[in-house]
Amino acid sequence: MDDYRPLADRIRPTELDDVVGQQHILGPDGILRRIIESGHIPNMIFYGPSGIGKTTLAEIIAGKTRRKLYKLNATTASTNDIKGIIGELDTLLAPEGVLLYLDEIQYFNKKQQQSLLEFIERGKITLIASTTENPYFYVYNAILSRSTIFEFKPITAEDVESAVRRAFRLCAKDSGARIETEEGVCAHLALACGGDVRKAINAVELLCAASPAPDGVMHVSLADAKAVSQRSAARYDREGDEHFDTLSALMKSMRGSDPDAAVHYLARLLEAGDLIGACRRILCSASEDIGLAFPQAVPIVKACVDSALQLGLPEAQLPLSEAVILLATAPKSNTACAAIMAARADVRDGKAGPFPRELQNVHADGAGFEREQGYKYPHDFPGHWVAQQYLPDNLRDTRYYEYGDNRTEQAAREYWEKIKHGKG
Repeated sequence: MDDYRPLADRIRPTELDDVVGQQHILGPDGILRRIIESGHIPNMIFYGPSGIGKTTLAEIIAGKTRRKLYKLNATTASTNDIKGIIGELDTLLAPEGVLLYLDEIQYFNKKQQQSLLEFIERGKITLIASTTENPYFYVYNAILSRSTIFEFKPITAEDVESAVRRAFRLCAKDSGARIETEEGVCAHLALACGGDVRKAINAVELLCAASPAPDGVMHVSLADAKAVSQRSAARYDREGDEHFDTLSALMKSMRGSDPDAAVHYLARLLEAGDLIGACRRILCSASEDIGLAFPQAVPIVKACVDSALQLGLPEAQLPLSEAVILLATAPKSNTACAAIMAARADVRDGKAGPFPRELQNVHADGAGFEREQGYKYPHDFPGHWVAQQYLPDNLRDTRYYEYGDNRTEQAAREYWEKIKHGKG
């Protein structure tokens, strides 16, 4: 057992051509591939989800440049670990400097990240940091300015499937048994892992360990494959980029009038148990994106959300699906959103002059100092309207609200044009 190495580690590629995915940077003409082949490795930050090859690539780079590789994980490493690496610089242990792979750099605080700066500046440490979170939010600016950021993209199911098949072949070689996989096993593992190659290979290892081969043949069933990979496709972190990306995708799909995409992203949120996040975005979209084109959407969606929160999961999916499809297929208007944003911008810019006298509180002057207010009560006039200034003098002709081109707002526009015509 002392010699045990996880299958995902033993199958790890050692050449660029064997790396799964990332063709946009590692393909034949990819910029990162050309940098690695040049041998001049800059400080780099690898940004992307877990299990897609960031650690593997760091090890390949170390091998190609013949530099001593140190690996630290920021979730467990301390400043003393960094000092230990620094202590080996300019010694026989690291005569040419070191390549430091710092996984999950977002968990290092500012002081810990700063401790690397001097040695990065001198070129004694070449830093390759990885993060699953947006580096512009989590990485110290001085590190960012000295590094090149490469974004790693989720790997397609087709690419993962090739790695799954290689993993089964290695398991067969290790066990000396012939492995027979039921139709659909490899495809299911590739799809269910959510683009995480490590997760798919771990599933292969579990399946092989749980499949006896008394006759020299190991039978792997689709049912077992589904059992070891259940829910693994839900790549989700409530405090990470995936959380906000999923919420953003839900909102934009409703705004873009695509009910199928909207339901898909709602399903992702619900599978991750994020009922509150889904409800907040759905409520927001009713006013921000549908707005005055279909004002009834607000009470309908509010009722759906209230029902969902009262029911809880899994039944909450029913009213929320209704709400999402309603919003995605409803007519759209952002006129109310645009109006309040423009008005608040003016207020922030100091464009908030004195109230017109007609709008002031009639009791504001106090006893013995009352002035004629001049306010005209609209209900005393035909059509319940009378020309009167409401905005402060410095904003007198400002227009925040523009009628949308939907039926509801155009009907309101026509109504008020008729009422106000000739009464200015």
